[in-house]
This record gives sequence, structure tokens and C-alpha cells, in this order.
Amino acid sequence: MTISKIRQQHPLIHCITNYVVANFTANGLLAIGASPVMADEVSEVEEMTSISNGLLINIGTLNQSKVPAMLAAGKTANKHEIPVVLDPVGVGATNYRKQVIQSLLQQVQFQLIRCNEGELAAIAGVEWQAKGVDSGQGNIDTISVAQEIAKKYATIVIVTGATDIVTDGKIIEKVTGGHERMTFVTGSGCLLSALCTAALTLEGGPVANLASLLQTYKLIAEEAEHNSTYIGSFQVEVLNGLEKYAKG
Repeated sequence: MTISKIRQQHPLIHCITNYVVANFTANGLLAIGASPVMADEVSEVEEMTSISNGLLINIGTLNQSKVPAMLAAGKTANKHEIPVVLDPVGVGATNYRKQVIQSLLQQVQFQLIRCNEGELAAIAGVEWQAKGVDSGQGNIDTISVAQEIAKKYATIVIVTGATDIVTDGKIIEKVTGGHERMTFVTGSGCLLSALCTAALTLEGGPVANLASLLQTYKLIAEEAEHNSTYIGSFQVEVLNGLEKYAKG
């Protein structure tokens, strides 16, 4: 199981992420035995990235001071062959977000783009009705568009939803299960991106490792629903589940 393998390796995961989810993300990484660090000051990101095992770039609370840090960290990670994950939160919501994502994709080689359908549509230039940073509504052939983006940027694409899709442009994995209450926990997707970053530090096929991680995350959501009554305890049960499966 991917999560238990992560616990054995104890990777250091550098997260340039948004302030809404930083605490939940850090606790989730700690629960599986990874070490989180949250550094987005441009003066130190290159040094911090160079000693990390994986880098997450999440644009949730985007601002002009973060963009140079994201680019510097991403280029440093590429130089040191450290896997980089992009979480294009709400990319379709504003033109600024679209511009930043295009700049990142042009200048940084990502090993994974982890997104929802709306974000995938925005990256692909497909018409979609965005709803802030939520998925919104539209109609696309998710698998074919995900494959197209994977090939275009030489990366793996994960599209999360009722059924998660993982593809490197050729291989396609579908992961079912989970519970919709996960969508009511702020940062559940952002945490998943951090977990995926940790998964990319492991040996073996990255698509298979990521699919295994997604399956476990859905199982954790199902168990969290069973073990909780309200959303506050559901969130706690997600962290408990991560630790449970990391320990095997």
C-alpha cells in the first residue's frame, strides 16, 4: 500500500500552498509519516526545495509575491530531479490564475497535475462554468482531455471526482468509491495533492502508486463517514484514517 510505503521512507515534502489549508495539509502529511515544510519566501525557496524530496505548488490563495517563489522552487526541483506536483486551484475563476498556470506549465516540468474537472477544462481551454475555486459545471470527455493534457505537458494527470482518473497519456486508471462529504472539508483536495507528492518519491510505477493512494483515500472517506456524525468529527476521522493505513 502506497501510504505505508511513504511512512517507511519519511520524505520531506515542501509545500508552497494556500493559507486556508496549510494546517490540515501539514497534519495529513505528518499522519502518514512524511515531514511537511511550508516555505514560500522567494529568498529561501531554492535552498528549501533542494533539500526536499518532493515539491507541491498550490495556487489556492495566489498573490504576486508567491509566483516568483513558485517558479524558483519549481526550476530548482527540476534541476535536482525532485518531483513537482501542480494543484491549479480555481484556475478557471480568473484570468490572472489562468496566466499564472500557463507561466508555470511553460517554465516548470511537473510530474503530476492534480485537479478537478473544472480545472482540467480551464487548462485545456474548454468552455466551463467555473464557481470560484469549486469545480463548477460543464461537459467534457474527462478521460480524453486528461490524456491530451498529460501528453502535451509530459506529465501524469489526476482528475478527482466521484470516479478518479489517473493517466500518463497512455495508461488509464479509474478509482471508484469515497464519500461526497469529503467535498465539505476545506482542503481535502489540497491535502490529497500533498499526499500525491509524497507518493511520487517512492520507487515503482508512479501511475500504479498514485492509483493505490487514491483508492486508500476513498476508503478513508468511507470509513470517516461511518465513524462520524458531523463534519468536524469527519475531518478528524480523515486524519485518523491516514495514520491507520500508514501504520498498516
